[in-house]
Amino acid sequence: MEVILKEDVVHLGQRGDVVKVADGYGRNYLLPRKLALQATLANKAVIEQMKSAAARRSATEKALAEALVAKLEPVVLEFTRKTGENGHLFGSVTSVDIAAALEAKGFEVDRRKIQLDEPLKSVGEASVAIKLHREVTAHLKVKVLAEAAEEVAVEAAAEVAVAEPVAEVAAAE
Repeated sequence: MEVILKEDVVHLGQRGDVVKVADGYGRNYLLPRKLALQATLANKAVIEQMKSAAARRSATEKALAEALVAKLEPVVLEFTRKTGENGHLFGSVTSVDIAAALEAKGFEVDRRKIQLDEPLKSVGEASVAIKLHREVTAHLKVKVLAEAAEEVAVEAAAEVAVAEPVAEVAAAE
């Protein structure tokens, strides 16, 4: 079955491409989700209009993405997390955390556009790619800091202070 793609489909093609797909894939996935049109003579006549509109839309999206890259490049996100030995975090910094921090700074970035292979699980700096457009990628600097040692020492001292009277009561019995 031949279809005309209305949207970019990963591993298949770009908007406006005429591609040949299996009948079931076209009927059960592409057509119901409005990702494609069946390639009939009438629809093939509309391809040129779709391609020019898609090219204009892509150009405006690319321009907006490039403007956003210029604003995002100087931004540095800092996350403070509890750490264990050797700088490993209890938990991690994920794309959801990064998207929330960007939103707090006034940037609307979908978490799915943040290209984070694995969550950040150690203290240090990392460069995170954000794919804003198929041709435009921003690189954001993310710093993961350990929670202050003083806070951890205060918490540990509080736990010891609570544990000592309990030990004395147990010894008295």
